[in-house]
Parts: sequence; structure tokens; C-alpha cells
Amino acid sequence: MLAEIITIGDEILIGQIVDTNSAWMAQQLNQIGIQVKQVSSISDDADHIVEALNLARKRATVILITGGLGPTKDDITKFTLARYFNMTLRRDGETLKHIEGIFERLNRPMIDLNIQQADVPDGCTVIQNKNGTAPCMWFESDGNIIVSMPGVPFEMMYLMQEEILPRLKRAFKLPFIVHKTILTANIGESFLATEIESIEDSLPTYIKLAYLPKLGQVRLRLSATGDDEEILKQEVKSFAQLIIERIKPYVVVEDDIALEKAVFDVMESKGLSLSTAESCTGGYIAHLITKHPGSSTVYKGGAVVYANELKQSVLGVSATTLNSFGAVSEEAVREMAQGALKNFQTDYAVSVSGIAGPGGELPNKPVGTVWIAVASKHGVVSKVFQFGNKRMQNIERSSSAALMMILNELKLNTV
Repeated sequence: MLAEIITIGDEILIGQIVDTNSAWMAQQLNQIGIQVKQVSSISDDADHIVEALNLARKRATVILITGGLGPTKDDITKFTLARYFNMTLRRDGETLKHIEGIFERLNRPMIDLNIQQADVPDGCTVIQNKNGTAPCMWFESDGNIIVSMPGVPFEMMYLMQEEILPRLKRAFKLPFIVHKTILTANIGESFLATEIESIEDSLPTYIKLAYLPKLGQVRLRLSATGDDEEILKQEVKSFAQLIIERIKPYVVVEDDIALEKAVFDVMESKGLSLSTAESCTGGYIAHLITKHPGSSTVYKGGAVVYANELKQSVLGVSATTLNSFGAVSEEAVREMAQGALKNFQTDYAVSVSGIAGPGGELPNKPVGTVWIAVASKHGVVSKVFQFGNKRMQNIERSSSAALMMILNELKLNTV
């Protein structure tokens, strides 16, 4: 079963907002056995909507549309769909009652534009949007199911989870799709592919292997499709174990989680705490960790110390070290990590200092030079990295390398 997602809105095309809806919808569809064939973002233009819909109906059975259902003149999706299906508009009484209830609760007057949101194509199935004023519209035509939903994320998510997905599961006999993800680090995609080539070649046609690279990391995802869920799970597990054994030194975690979550989970399970001392990453490591719920059970705090004066006053780095070796040096990051460990009273501390770029090159220290240290009661380990000249990439790669160093130390010290 194939689906296509169409997101409508000029604000997406000019980069004013990021289309997070499509990624979330694709994930939800995949979980019930519907594969997304294509995702398209188009402008608030009737001809573009019709063209996108015609193409989508040739490729997929289910077409999900978001956006363009607001009360203003630039929201034309409803009117375009009515013309597309040769339907007139009718005022839906249940929808109007729902909208009136919202405005009454807010103690706000309704205007004609608000009332007109209750107008729907007379041949569609109306699905009430309990989180907003624009109803969801379900069309069935020539073997296709076309669903038009609001683009507001929390409205769309409610409709998908409570209404659309259950209806799709009732409408079709869907296959099972089973995934297994392995997170790897410190090995490039091409080297990884070479290592596991023979295993990949032995996969049956209904099991696919995908490589999902990210800076410093590669996710391997096995996906199997079929009618017997238990058999699929067993086969995917078996092939995953073959891959894990082949590339064991590079495996971070056997799950589809972020690298920082893998660090967090290990530390939480062992009752360990972490602090950070960041210079060139500007608090990015702390951000990665604290975006996960419950992070305070592991992460106790940290310091963002760009200025040398703060490296000294907050972390206790000696002036002699900074004058002799500079802030971007092994000596400096080791003292930064030790200072964080002591001052924040944690079990582990990680420090980063480097030249993120694009300027700031020093003698014998080109842009992309980054020193990282991890301190614990077991001692201090440090390592230098040479990244590129792109600032954000250097920040992300430094953070990834720092997290990987923490994980390696955890494995060595808590076996």
C-alpha cells in the first residue's frame, strides 16, 4: 500500500517554516504498513494543487494533504478540492456548532470568515477537528482516498492518530513492516558498506538495508515487509545480529535512538552524573542531552566558557597553561574537564575547545582543530580532531565526538 503526502503553503517554499508534518506523518503511516512513495511541497495555487493531486493519484492509493484550510483568502485548498471533484459547498451544521462553541469559550465574536469555515464540499466525509476550527475532509474517488487536513501540527497529529490512521486500517488489509536500527560511529558509510557487503547481498528481497549517515555517525536500518509479523521479527533480528558481530567495534547502540540518548541511558542505568565544559560548541552538547525528558537525572549542569578569564575563574584552568599552550590545546581541555568534574561534583565531565571557524586559524592549529577531554575518577583521556572549515558542521561533529568519547569511557570503566 502506497501513500503520498502533499503539503501546501508558500511559507514552506520560502523557508519561513520547516515542514515537520511530512516526516511525522510518514513515520506514522509506516508503522501501520503504508509506505510513503513521495512527499511534495507546493504553493497556495489552484493549478499547482490540481497538478500535484493528479500526479499523486497515479503513484499512490492514499493521498494526505495538509495546509490551506484557514479562513483567509490565501487558503484555497477547500475550494480547489470542491472544483476538482465537481462538488458544491454546503454548510455543515455539526462543524458550525463546533466553531461557535470555540468562540463562545474564548468570549470572542464570530465574523463571516469564521462561519465560512463550516462550508465543506458536499460529497466528502467530514471529520471534526476537535483542536481547531477547520474540519478534516475525506474523499474517495476511483480507488483513491484523499484526505485534507489542517497544517497546524497539533491539529494534524490529533486527526491522524484519532481518526485517519484507524480509518485507513479498517479500509485496507495492510502488511506488517518491521524495522531494526543499529547506530554506528567512527566509521564512514563506504567503509561500513564494504564490511557488511556479503551480509547485505544475502538479504531476501523483502528485507532492505538502508544507510542513514549523519556527521560522525551512520544508522543502519533493516526493514522487512510481509504478512507474518513474528517471522519478520525473527529474520530481521537474525540479520541484525550478523551485522553487529561483523562491525562490533563501531556499534554504539542496537536501537533507533540518538547518540546522546544512548549516553544518557547508560549513565542513568548506572546512577552516574555528567557535567560539561564547552568552548567552541557553545552549549550544544548540553542542548542535545537536555532535550530528552528526564535528563536532570544524569546531567547536573555545565559551563560555556569562551573567554580565557572564564576558563580560569569558573573551571580553574591555570593562566600558565593558557599562556603556554593556548585555549585550544590538550593541556587546556584536560584542566577544563577536571575543573568541571570538581566544581560540579559529577561522576563524569566532558570538555571541548577548538576553532569552529570560518576564521580564527592559529599557527599549527587550522580551522577545524578541536581538542576534547573526558574526566572521571578513573582519570582523564583527551584527543585531538581535525574537522573541516564549516562552523556548524564543526560544532555538530565536535559534539558527536565528545559524546562518543564519553560512551567509550563508560564501556571501559563500567564493565
